[in-house]
Amino acid sequence: MGMWERNRNVQSSEPVTLKTLAHELGLNVSTVSRVLNDPLGPGSRWASQKTNEKIFALARDKGYSRNPYAASLRTAKSNMVGVIVPRLQDYVLATIYEGIDEAATAHGLFTVVANSLDVAANQRVKAEMLLDRRADGLIFGDAHLNEPYLDELKKRGTPYTLVSRSSEGHISVTCDDHAGGRLIAEHFIATGRGTFGVIAGDSNTSTSRDRTAGFLAALGENGIAVPDEWIIHGGFDATAGQMAAKQILQSRQIPEGIFAVNDFAAIGALGVLQKVGMRLPDDIALAGYNDTPLAEAVNLTSVRSPLHEMGSLGLETVLGLMAGHDVDSRKLEPTLVVRASG
Repeated sequence: MGMWERNRNVQSSEPVTLKTLAHELGLNVSTVSRVLNDPLGPGSRWASQKTNEKIFALARDKGYSRNPYAASLRTAKSNMVGVIVPRLQDYVLATIYEGIDEAATAHGLFTVVANSLDVAANQRVKAEMLLDRRADGLIFGDAHLNEPYLDELKKRGTPYTLVSRSSEGHISVTCDDHAGGRLIAEHFIATGRGTFGVIAGDSNTSTSRDRTAGFLAALGENGIAVPDEWIIHGGFDATAGQMAAKQILQSRQIPEGIFAVNDFAAIGALGVLQKVGMRLPDDIALAGYNDTPLAEAVNLTSVRSPLHEMGSLGLETVLGLMAGHDVDSRKLEPTLVVRASG
């Protein structure tokens, strides 16, 4: 019956079929089926424009509606892309997902998003559930540096790409986080500061590694080293930022600037610094990463990452892989946004 399901006519108890439509129009069933199932819609190649319009008008009048599941059985494609993120409540991942979903809609696809809570075992379970439901491709926003599961998917030939974070050997669309870290360091140095701490996030992620590495590299080129005790790993949320700031403040000396590799961690640190009476930027400078709306609200210096574009390009990338094309990873350019915090 093609991909238009049988619905009952509001004026009849009998189901409306392709044969019913074809009989009423005086056309072959095959012609009606091809027109209704043609992705080009009215005006397509199977009949004249006038005939196409008659077929679609009668289908609407009889309550005959498209059945995507039947279409997927015929074409072996679901037109669905699965997206896995740590937490969709996170502004960064939510914005990336908006870019993914808008691009998918433009291509006639739909997306299903699942939270992994940044746990590798959850990532596997959610991805397999999406694949069991015949997802044509996957997009991961929760990749870690060591990803056995991604290696498995690669061997299986599953089309997938990474966004936000990268992992060696896997196609990704990310911000150039190394360059972003450098931007913060160069800004801090230009403002006359010479000692620094880093709230470095989860050490098993590329965002933590690359942003920290870029920051430290730029400092090193200017003869500045950061003590190990001032490079503190943890999470990316406000609680992690609070804990890291408290640890830094327990040192004999207080750094002149702190770089948090995530805005939410930076905001957590900001609360701690303000609570002990430190003035920003006079007593200490503070910067974050991603330039979320909260960063602007609290006057936090931050690195702007093109999140929405990252999502849309991530969808374009996985589409290319689904089509069997050769595609490359992409790194998008970051921008420094200087505000009152430093």
